Amino acid sequence: MARVCIISHSHYPYDARVSRQARALTLAGHDVDIICLQYEDQPLFQKADGVSVYHLPIGRLRGGKLRYLFEFFTFQLAATVLAGALHLRHRYDVVETTSVPDWLVFAAIVPKLLGARVLLDLHECMPEYGATKYGVPLEHRMVRTLAFLERVSIRFANFVTTCTEQMRERFIERGAPADKIAVVINSFDDERFKPERYISAAPKAADTFTLICHGTIEPNYGLDLVVRAVGMLRDRIPGLRLDIWGDGTHRPAVQALTRELGLEDRVRFTGWVTMEELMPHLAEADAGVVAVRRDAFRDVTLCTKMFDLVSLRKPVIISRTRAVEGYFGRECFQIFESEDVPGLADAIYAVYADPSLRERLVFNATARNESYRWVHQAKRYVEVIEGLAARRGAAVPDPLSEVAEKV
Repeated sequence: MARVCIISHSHYPYDARVSRQARALTLAGHDVDIICLQYEDQPLFQKADGVSVYHLPIGRLRGGKLRYLFEFFTFQLAATVLAGALHLRHRYDVVETTSVPDWLVFAAIVPKLLGARVLLDLHECMPEYGATKYGVPLEHRMVRTLAFLERVSIRFANFVTTCTEQMRERFIERGAPADKIAVVINSFDDERFKPERYISAAPKAADTFTLICHGTIEPNYGLDLVVRAVGMLRDRIPGLRLDIWGDGTHRPAVQALTRELGLEDRVRFTGWVTMEELMPHLAEADAGVVAVRRDAFRDVTLCTKMFDLVSLRKPVIISRTRAVEGYFGRECFQIFESEDVPGLADAIYAVYADPSLRERLVFNATARNESYRWVHQAKRYVEVIEGLAARRGAAVPDPLSEVAEKV
């Protein structure tokens, strides 16, 4: 049995990847502590589902680069102190940190100096993330600085996991050792949520065709594009409806666009709900839309909401990215070019008009998704943790090449 500490600049249990990882470790018999941000009135410490959670009372800030840097620095300092103190009490075998930011890995410095192994879980490519977020070219000095921090963070860690093969390629291109990085796909936990329970109970309305979008409402997720496409289709698909589940800074703008286009009777907005509450609504929908705007960052990532839809046997209408084509492709999804509203409208209509196309997309996506399911990815993740724990205190860092070959 290993003792593992996960440090994440996120909210637990709302960060799905961290939640899934913690659950996989506890089911495998390991002890897990989590250091994360406090959300609203969460207690500073709580024990939930066998996981000890330490909530740091640091609010997430919205604003410019300096505000983000202040928040990251404050969390980094507090997490470093707490992880060091907890390690003296518990003697962790493995300390895992998650990005963003990459350099949060240095919060594990005290446990590492005292023999713990360090895993860096890279959820994002920070240079591409920074360039996209702040609208600067990849050659910009800030982006080069983020690339340098990425390299030194990977070098400090004993091992690295990331979410797609395309992201892994980027890290290797920037100098990371190939045998130090494994891919653990951020897929849907169908062992926990049991999609078949919702699929069989979902009611079907004969006179409507319902699209669903769920998750954070931000410009990069293209909800405005979906609303415009619905407006273009109002006469071609009389029963077309769009349900938007989630919230974010772009929600007021998307709602204003809905009113401007006179689509209040077609588009419905709902705030945040738990995954358990969302599942029946995903199951009731006829198709899901993932309209991310393609850029250097999203070209190498996979939007996790598409795995939710695939697991619930829903046809997926999605914008083209390199990662989407690499993992699924046209035989699994109805793909359109990013930001092409007429193309998106045509893709929606094709799925609506052809029941056999819907069946074919669902069949192909389900088959392709089998190896991506979390039940398989969780085993890979636990293998990495257990491989690191077995080498706790080793004098010479080991790249865990045999684990990398397995994953």
